[in-house]
Order: sequence, then C-alpha cells, then structure tokens
Amino acid sequence: MKPAVFIDRDGTLNVCHFIGDVPHPPATLDAFQLLPGAAEACRRLKSAGYMLVVVTNQPDVGRGTQTQEVVEAMNDQLLQWIPEIDRVEVCYSPGRGISHPDNRRRKPEPGMLLDAAAALELDPRLSWMVGDRAGDIDAGHAAGCRTILVAPRPAETHSQKAPHHTANSLDEAAGIILSSLPPL
Repeated sequence: MKPAVFIDRDGTLNVCHFIGDVPHPPATLDAFQLLPGAAEACRRLKSAGYMLVVVTNQPDVGRGTQTQEVVEAMNDQLLQWIPEIDRVEVCYSPGRGISHPDNRRRKPEPGMLLDAAAALELDPRLSWMVGDRAGDIDAGHAAGCRTILVAPRPAETHSQKAPHHTANSLDEAAGIILSSLPPL
C-alpha cells in the first residue's frame, strides 16, 4: 500500500473564479490556468514518493450548465501541465438533495478518494487530502487521511472536523507534507 496526496482541482491547482464571494470553476478551457507553484509542488511530492490523485466535484455538468467534454478537456490540459499526476477522479453529481448515482463520490463524501485508493493500492492512513473547501477536508477525514486546507477564506466553515493544517498555497502544503516524512 502506497501513500498518496489527494488534491482538489479548482482553487487548489488552478485558478478559481469568483462571482461575489462564491467560487466557481473556470467556464472555458481558455480560462483554465494553473496557480503559481502548483506544478512544482506536485513534482516535489511525486519525487518524495507520493502518488498524486486529483479529486474534483464538477456539479455544473450534473446541473446542465457545463459540458462533460469541457471538464475533460481541462483535466487533459492539467495532465499535460503536470504529468506527475497519476489519476483524476471526477464527480458530476449536481449536489445535495438531488438523487444522483454519483452522490457517494461527491465531496464531502469520501467515494472518489476510496475508489482511487482501491484502484491504485493506496493507503489513506498514509495519505493526505489537500483542498480549499470544507468538503475537501471532510472527505479527507472520512477517508482516513490527514488534511490541509489551502488558502482558507474567512467564511469557510467545516461541517465535520477542522483540518490538521492550513496553508496559503499548494506549494506551502507540499512543504508541510514533506516535512512530515516518513508517513505515519
């Protein structure tokens, strides 16, 4: 069983767009941009022996306001920019309160993390979940991972447990993870 870093996509790896105080994923491939230091942070984590798994909710597809093709094109672009990423898990469920077969995978549920762990023979107890939202942290806790909240917004709350650490960027989160080696 191997250690991994599960990484949220929008707001952690790439620029998140805000409408008022509400974060939204980029609407087009042209608007899809990496955050500074994200690629280098992934390279450092991969060099240290971590598997890298992106876990991303994309509810706009389930709501019909985004196409799956655009999301997949963004994920393909992400893999070109950061070839160290081992897997991308996507949940298209439109959200809570709406019946959808993907709901067990929608963060804050741990389904995407657990599915990737089973497929790649990962040990969540040796792994980390890094993300910018409470649902990321809750999914990490539910899967048994240590957690880091990146670039926390003052209004961000946690419905389950607080993160183990906070960081201002994925690069800073990578430093926290790497300073904790070997994995517990």
